[in-house]
Amino acid sequence: MARYGMIIDINKCVGCYNCFLTCREEFAGNEYPGYTAAQPMSGQNWIRVIEKERGKYPRVKVTYMPVTCMHCENATCIKMAKDGAVYRRSDGIVIIDPVKAKGQKEIVQTCPYRVIEWNEEAQLPQKCILCAHLLDQGEKVPRCVESCPSGALIFGDMDDPKSEISRLMASAEALHPEYDMEERVKYVGLPGKFIAGTVVYGDVDECAGNVKVTLSGNGKDKTTQTNEFGDFEFGGLPDNTDYMVKVEAKNYSSRQMHANTITDAYLGVITLSK
Repeated sequence: MARYGMIIDINKCVGCYNCFLTCREEFAGNEYPGYTAAQPMSGQNWIRVIEKERGKYPRVKVTYMPVTCMHCENATCIKMAKDGAVYRRSDGIVIIDPVKAKGQKEIVQTCPYRVIEWNEEAQLPQKCILCAHLLDQGEKVPRCVESCPSGALIFGDMDDPKSEISRLMASAEALHPEYDMEERVKYVGLPGKFIAGTVVYGDVDECAGNVKVTLSGNGKDKTTQTNEFGDFEFGGLPDNTDYMVKVEAKNYSSRQMHANTITDAYLGVITLSK
């Protein structure tokens, strides 16, 4: 028996919303007895795409982050539901029983990720089922994975050593590891903080290209060079950490400045003088 999981590669997500749209197409108004009641025609998102803006003008980045049920091994919804209304299948998919869960609105609040929705008309808690009804019919992947044009969603058997998901799981991470949920939906490429800046030669008022920039802190140094526009960036940095940035160019005095990653840091224009 397969043990299913999914990887979401943030580096590949382009924010096209295909996953959201195909999920709606599959479940809105469509009932699958034994798996789920019909999703309402409005008001529910079983996979949502969060747009996360980082930085400040003129260095702003937008990251797209799909979030859905994590199908946790340590699922609080299973523990808190009455009469076995939420259960885990042998393949690891967590299902809310559309009959037993009727009236159990409290199930919605058991999920720290807040991905369980309440269907007021049907009086049911509902969520992503990883298209279990299709997998049981022989389909290889859920609809969201099938429709992703950039390959940001990777689905498969985590116990198959030849599968892509098995290889990626070793380096993937939970969206909120502090929840200690042992999630089966994990991420690669979650954005860390960045420190960036623009270097110019003050005497000629020109962009300083190919200038050495060193980032010191967190127990190690990183080095990069400015591009032809004088821009540099260090990404994937841990939160709330102190750093020193040193800029060095031949025939110019070096510059040093402090930065902290409590937020993404753009150091502005750094002018070098002779």
